[in-house]
Amino acid sequence: MSSFERLSAYRPYGLAALRIITALLFIEHGTMKLFAFPAAQMDGPLPPLMLFAALLELVGGILILVGLLTRPVAFLLAGEMAVAYFMAHAPKSFFPAMNQGDAAILFCFVFLYLFFSGPGALSIDNRKA
Repeated sequence: MSSFERLSAYRPYGLAALRIITALLFIEHGTMKLFAFPAAQMDGPLPPLMLFAALLELVGGILILVGLLTRPVAFLLAGEMAVAYFMAHAPKSFFPAMNQGDAAILFCFVFLYLFFSGPGALSIDNRKA
């Protein structure tokens, strides 16, 4: 058995690490909009669409973090990130590095991956009854 084949035993834990770190980063975007923590993302009151996005980021991020309803929440958040990219970033420039949309693209595809793969280890979805 090769060393790469031995690593396959840790695949669920690698997936859990991806899920948890992605969720923590995503929650931060919600707290920036809602609580100006660690820094304010916008000045003044949030427009309704941004408030909805902030709630999705905070609540959806927490659900992804603990691995509860991972697949449906991940699908919803992937859609949110696609909408965010095309509404807020794409009009600025065709190139993601120029329009600052590379994080939205990465979040979208990580959430799509979680939708297809499931939560991995250390999740409420996979707890033993």
